[in-house]
Amino acid sequence: MSEKGIAYELQTEKPWEGRDGFFAMNPAGRVPVLHDEERGITLADSRAICEYLEETVENNQLISGTAQQRAEVRRLVAMFDENFFNDVSGPLLHERMKKRLILRQAPDAKMLREAMKLSHDWLDYIDYLIDNRPWLAGATMTLADLAAAAQISVADYLGGIDWSTHEPARGWYLVIKSRPSFRPLLSERMEVIQPPSHYAEVDA
Repeated sequence: MSEKGIAYELQTEKPWEGRDGFFAMNPAGRVPVLHDEERGITLADSRAICEYLEETVENNQLISGTAQQRAEVRRLVAMFDENFFNDVSGPLLHERMKKRLILRQAPDAKMLREAMKLSHDWLDYIDYLIDNRPWLAGATMTLADLAAAAQISVADYLGGIDWSTHEPARGWYLVIKSRPSFRPLLSERMEVIQPPSHYAEVDA
């Protein structure tokens, strides 16, 4: 929304609390949800929201180009929102956030090691893409870059990313981190859990 110049206000929601009002907005019980009270619109699911904004706001198109190029953007968005989440950011959130704050359990070291191992594989893929393209999906920044960076931000916050052998991916991510639309994300903090010292730095 910031990339498109749309004003918004963030509201914190904890889906695990099962608040009736939230489930009325999204029966799936997942964030994000976009609620525009003035227009009487409530939308759920990040991809559905982004596609809606692409279709209704002309500023700064993030799914653009030929039909084949738009398909590549959508392919990468799905990969990071689903596969990267299942491999890396999801397990890290479960082990380091949910178990600590909600379940009051210790994290499973084996699960953490596996998530961090898989993060290397994903960074290898990003290295490959950046070695062959200016941005993940092609010549310009797209929704694919923002989706990938958002997932990586969660994993990086939770200490699951080792950038030491992934200079192309690191350089790409630093560019995303420096964008005005992305910087507010870097200032957000989870309860009790603090990120590594490099997390919010746009040159580290």
